[in-house]
Amino acid sequence: MANRYKNSKVDLTTLYTVPAETVSLVKSFLVSNDDASNACEITVTLVNSGGTIFSLFKQKDIAAKTTTELLTQPLVCDESEVIKVQAENANDLHVVLSYLEITRD
Repeated sequence: MANRYKNSKVDLTTLYTVPAETVSLVKSFLVSNDDASNACEITVTLVNSGGTIFSLFKQKDIAAKTTTELLTQPLVCDESEVIKVQAENANDLHVVLSYLEITRD
């Protein structure tokens, strides 16, 4: 079994797909709003391997010029699951996801 600490960063789209033969433990989900005066909503979903969509955060407000940690506890993601993010306004939010990948060797 191999363990790898990693992070993924995007301006908003598909953020992360769990690789085959892997379970991922998401430790941190940072969202930064670089708009100087306006809040921006973020929606975060988890799509399982069967295509079912689960809402993790629905229209969560991120205040202007702030960084917010979305997770209060680790999130376990199974093989082939996809984390997607969408912002209310283009170019306002930036996301950093930190996770540990545990592979089945």
